[in-house]
Amino acid sequence: MTNPAERLVDLLDLEQIEVNIFRGRSPQESLQRVFGGQVAGQALVAAGRTTDGDRPVHSLHAYFLRPGRPGVPIVYQVERVRDGRSFTTRRVTAVQQGRTIFNLTASFHKPEEGPFEHQLPPAREVPHPESLPTVSEEIRKHLGTLPEQLERMARRQPFDIRYVDRLRWNAEEIEGAEPRSAVWMRAVGPLGDDPLVHTCALTYASDMTLLDAVRIPVEPLWGPRNFDLASLDHAMWFHRPFRADEWFLYDQESPIAIGGRGLARGRIYDLEGRLLVSVVQEGLFRAL
Repeated sequence: MTNPAERLVDLLDLEQIEVNIFRGRSPQESLQRVFGGQVAGQALVAAGRTTDGDRPVHSLHAYFLRPGRPGVPIVYQVERVRDGRSFTTRRVTAVQQGRTIFNLTASFHKPEEGPFEHQLPPAREVPHPESLPTVSEEIRKHLGTLPEQLERMARRQPFDIRYVDRLRWNAEEIEGAEPRSAVWMRAVGPLGDDPLVHTCALTYASDMTLLDAVRIPVEPLWGPRNFDLASLDHAMWFHRPFRADEWFLYDQESPIAIGGRGLARGRIYDLEGRLLVSVVQEGLFRAL
């Protein structure tokens, strides 16, 4: 049996069915809708497959239009918007059962030397990831065992996630909590050496915990759920090369939640504190 990292690479390996048209698998899961990070990652693969491969992705902007159905293939139609001297632009439409569920625009930039560079340092000091427990270990410590459903999810999880702050389980523990969260992440196994795979794998991961920051002040992340959150749009800027199978810190915050929508933004750093990726997402939240 392949490990979860190998399954992720396989999930991102789309079938080309026509010029500019690709088909991606959508695993049959117990979720109500297809995970948004999967659709974003596959759409970015489709965009990248229509380029020469010598220009890394530098940004993407996407909208989640309809929930996707697990178990039903997704077709990705790529429009070659522009092939310039320095930048390449692609627009991708994801279609499932004849309906558009997702749109993405991606820009690729030929590497070049800039006249200057700067970076703000990470906002806070955090423990090394190897010193922190896994999510499964924290749940077992709190509950004494890992529930069967969570055990199955943990076995399929392609990323090792370590929360910098301890998990909160009840209303008392979230009292006074700020809308901030930080996690260390890395793929649970090697992802190969294709830079596009690492970019698309990190795009997949970027949707896994970002909206946590919206929920933290109002409900425990690991207690009873009172709200349902769904991604509305997602934007990413890729600043430096990276490997998604090496540790990266995902520092997340929510500057505002109002009108049934919550805005979250994240900064992704490597172990040396170098900023790799910037992320912004808005989510819809409704009472269950």
